[in-house]
Amino acid sequence: MDFTKLDGLIPAVIQDATTNEVLMVGFMNDEALALTVKTGFATFFSRTRNKLWMKGETSGNRLEVVEMLTDCDDDTLLIKVNRQGDGNVCHTGDRTCFSRPFKA
Repeated sequence: MDFTKLDGLIPAVIQDATTNEVLMVGFMNDEALALTVKTGFATFFSRTRNKLWMKGETSGNRLEVVEMLTDCDDDTLLIKVNRQGDGNVCHTGDRTCFSRPFKA
């Protein structure tokens, strides 16, 4: 993966492996990607907290990786997951982070 474009990070689009619903977008550094591959659960790098975090580590709503695809530039991942816990992915308690219409 090319981690040079965003100061050591790559975007990771998270998609439900069954419904194809887009759930969230997170960022990964090389260590978060390595942990995701090793554990089989999505791990991200928090830009605000400046540390690694496994999605669902406190809520139980973990994201089990089913498949990982890279884009043509090798700088973004699409990660297809099975949701664990109550299935809510967004920190607001919603199933997805993409539930509000855009208002220009």
